[in-house]
Amino acid sequence: MKLLETIGLASRVDSPLLQSPVLVEASCLQDGLGEPSCVALSPSRTRFADYLELTKPRIAVLVLFTVAAGALLGSRSAIDLTIFLHTLIGTALVAAGASVLNQLLERHADAMMRRTENRPLPAGRIQPLEALLFGAGLGGGGLVYLMLLVRHPLPMLIAGITFVSYVLVYTPLKRITTLNTLVGAVPGALPPLIGWTAAGGELGTEAAVLFLILFLWQVPHFLAIAWIYRDDYARARLWMLPVADLNGGMTGRQMTAYAFALIPATLCWGALSSAGVGFMLAAQILGVAFLWSAIGFLRQRSTSSARRVLHLSLVYLPAVLTLLLVQRALN
Repeated sequence: MKLLETIGLASRVDSPLLQSPVLVEASCLQDGLGEPSCVALSPSRTRFADYLELTKPRIAVLVLFTVAAGALLGSRSAIDLTIFLHTLIGTALVAAGASVLNQLLERHADAMMRRTENRPLPAGRIQPLEALLFGAGLGGGGLVYLMLLVRHPLPMLIAGITFVSYVLVYTPLKRITTLNTLVGAVPGALPPLIGWTAAGGELGTEAAVLFLILFLWQVPHFLAIAWIYRDDYARARLWMLPVADLNGGMTGRQMTAYAFALIPATLCWGALSSAGVGFMLAAQILGVAFLWSAIGFLRQRSTSSARRVLHLSLVYLPAVLTLLLVQRALN
């Protein structure tokens, strides 16, 4: 669920740094994992708000949008609304659990980054054992929910692969290799296939192209975020490409290459689904605009040019998915 992380980061790019709450009481406790932790209590925060923050609800909204898009694109007849609803609920639980466990594993790194130091775990408002139980319960509960209430076994299997690869593969790799971005793009591109298979769609060529579009999109999107926050990532010793690529040349080339690859990927979808000229033209206009922003970063390699890539990416994905849905509805 790399998509979970990238959208959540992007939603706060233009926000001022969070200020620490006024502490009215602090006590150091021994948490359930055997680590000392100081719990800060603030009148402006509640336990409910902290638990909700751990689930990254804004991220879940976009994840569920991609799941819904996958279900509508994968359905060959009238969609079963009951199965559709159960798929969204189960996926929301799995996504929330993955977000909680991701923050649990990265709590020490988050404490070193200005952007994340006030999250519930590094700030000490939630204990690690609490987060472990909460995240595992949400993730496991979501998988059981999908298994019991969605008729096809594939949605639960894909959700499980997404959960495990995001939490146990991508998250640890962020401290080891700059290739973590590509690895994380795999679970980030899987949510639409949860919806696709829940609606009865087969995992054929069209599903593969949908996965490819989501996979390719994430690379320039996340590299833009990583460039903007490269100092934070370096401070936390998270091995993102912009941290190792000091002049931004490789980062810009990667952004440009993956943005360029989106153009033939959307053309491939159009050919497979017999899309009309309108879809082809609109998709290519979006693709060229996204590519142009990536080329702009390659030329300037500045924070402002990275923000342009980020903003274009946030327009591109919802717009392309909407085009796919409109094209499918018209066919």
